[in-house]
Amino acid sequence: MSDGRGLSMRELLERGERSFSFEFFPPKDEAGEQQLWQAITELEPFGPTFVSVTYGAGGTTRDRTVAITARIARETGLLPVAHLTCVGHTTAEISAILDDLSSAGVRHVMALRGDPPAGPGSPWTPTEGGLTYANELVALIRGRADMRIGVAAFPEGHVDAIDLDHDARVLKAKHDAGAEFAVTDMVLRASDYVALLERAAAVGADLPIIPGIMPILNLRSMERMVEFSRRQLPAEIVDRLAPLADDPAGLRAEGIAIATELCEALLDAGAPGLHFYTLNRSKATREIFANLRITA
Repeated sequence: MSDGRGLSMRELLERGERSFSFEFFPPKDEAGEQQLWQAITELEPFGPTFVSVTYGAGGTTRDRTVAITARIARETGLLPVAHLTCVGHTTAEISAILDDLSSAGVRHVMALRGDPPAGPGSPWTPTEGGLTYANELVALIRGRADMRIGVAAFPEGHVDAIDLDHDARVLKAKHDAGAEFAVTDMVLRASDYVALLERAAAVGADLPIIPGIMPILNLRSMERMVEFSRRQLPAEIVDRLAPLADDPAGLRAEGIAIATELCEALLDAGAPGLHFYTLNRSKATREIFANLRITA
């Protein structure tokens, strides 16, 4: 599935094949760099449709994001997607980043508003001379003939959305500006993803929406992560994992089982594929693939 670098993501998805993709983040040190490339090497044989590389708050990983996506484009057969945010950049700086990505052979960008530097839920303040909304970033990127664009979607609504209808209209604005596909933040219930599809269809946001998957390997860590976006882990998940709080191996195995069940439910519900938040490690993702009988 990774042989379509000349195609847009939408064209790849419309081939009718299921998309499987992986997300990485720029490491902070040499040990992290080695771990990242080990994960990329171990996951490349699965033939992902694309791999994405995140972008730190305030542009803190700008150079590393560009360098990693450039190396992926140069040294692997994978299609890299670079994250880009509005945070901390003027439009001129964003254009310079896009120039760097283009020169590196990176043709797909995930256009995100980005979290405020103080964290999700804190007040958003646009950068002077910059952009305020993700759809503005999409429109800026769309002006370049060589770039294709993905955006974020939120099964339970963005933390700053007034309500779910408003959240759907924001997705529609990004689609209208030129976004070709969307990837969700981590899905906790298949029903939330199905409801997102229904809201998107109702407002005419006609783009493939790929659900994001993150297996729960540590209950407390996942609870903190979910709290950042003012969500809660579903009670049925907590009920399965809480009794294993003192059994790390058992909790991990149950977390993999829950993620596998979620993936199956999402694919059965018509998801065009799955996007795995790997945390720069490959083992859990490979285990889920084995459970789903997805082979390299």
